[in-house]
Amino acid sequence: MLIATNHVFLANTPVDMRKSIDTLALLVTSHFNQAVANGSYYVFCNRKRDKVKILYWDKNGFALWYKRLEKSTFKVKFQSNGTVMLSPEKLQWLLSGLDLEKTHGHQALNYSIFS
Repeated sequence: MLIATNHVFLANTPVDMRKSIDTLALLVTSHFNQAVANGSYYVFCNRKRDKVKILYWDKNGFALWYKRLEKSTFKVKFQSNGTVMLSPEKLQWLLSGLDLEKTHGHQALNYSIFS
């Protein structure tokens, strides 16, 4: 299981899954306007939506996580440009096959025993 602890950015356009770490790192700087080694996770999906690559900096080098679905697709909506920022929970939902536009988690509450 992949556990994100920082920001997660999802590319809104399909990406060729033959791209390597170096090319994806260039896409991060051009598409996301982010520093690649800032601890964020960058999620790329192919046109058929059956493959996902996640690029992130792991202490002393890049890590590239890859998942290919055999019979289903990831519920990603491609738009003309821009990026979508996801919470770590929504990244798990995406990887589990849930539709992010139709799925809502529990509302965060601030609870105090002192009223």
